[in-house]
Amino acid sequence: MPAGYPYSLPAIHNLATVRFPSPVTFFVGENGSGKSTLLEGIAGAFGLNPEGGTKHVRFATRSSHSGLYKALKLTKVPPAPTDSYFLRAETFYNVASVTERAEDYRAYDLESFGGRSLHDRSHGEAFLALVLHRLQGNGFYLFDEPEAALSPNRQLALLAAMGQLVAKRSQFIIATHSPILMAYPGATIYFFGEEAPRQIEFVDTEHYQVTREFLANPERMLRELLDGARE
Repeated sequence: MPAGYPYSLPAIHNLATVRFPSPVTFFVGENGSGKSTLLEGIAGAFGLNPEGGTKHVRFATRSSHSGLYKALKLTKVPPAPTDSYFLRAETFYNVASVTERAEDYRAYDLESFGGRSLHDRSHGEAFLALVLHRLQGNGFYLFDEPEAALSPNRQLALLAAMGQLVAKRSQFIIATHSPILMAYPGATIYFFGEEAPRQIEFVDTEHYQVTREFLANPERMLRELLDGARE
């Protein structure tokens, strides 16, 4: 195992084989646990641009991605996907800008994004426009924290769109903190912690348990948090 980042992350250091038995897989865990790093590595190994987009989008605003993709071996099961996309919340603005500068943008991409520039929409609207209009199905789609731009209602709309794309033989791998998204029926959830990523049930995730506890009694939890902060 090589030394240094990202192999110093326990989840990456202990990584062996990760299986994707269902059409939708979630990577969950604390910030810095390695879930986005592995997702980025999978994107690179598949041939997608590390900063997001398709196999045809090639740009780099800052070369910050790791070389993990070189160490990953992807095993594909037929039929091969005919569509793919890597959606990253933090670099989506850059992808949209590069897309609009492409020579064939007005002839193709504008229509495939719903007939309007992505920059003429809010961040969340642009996300959904991409999912609803650009993704065609029979695809391999990687999303890194898509909830960053989406209200709870828009997260539900994303779930519905994902269901339609799954019905068209698509596969999703999503790094997320959203308990709404990870509730997708039948999804596989991998927890990233101090060991190799392991499967976990939705109701056993910290995201579900903390959200449930807070909504059940927000006054008590807030009182405990704020009283502790004053001590």
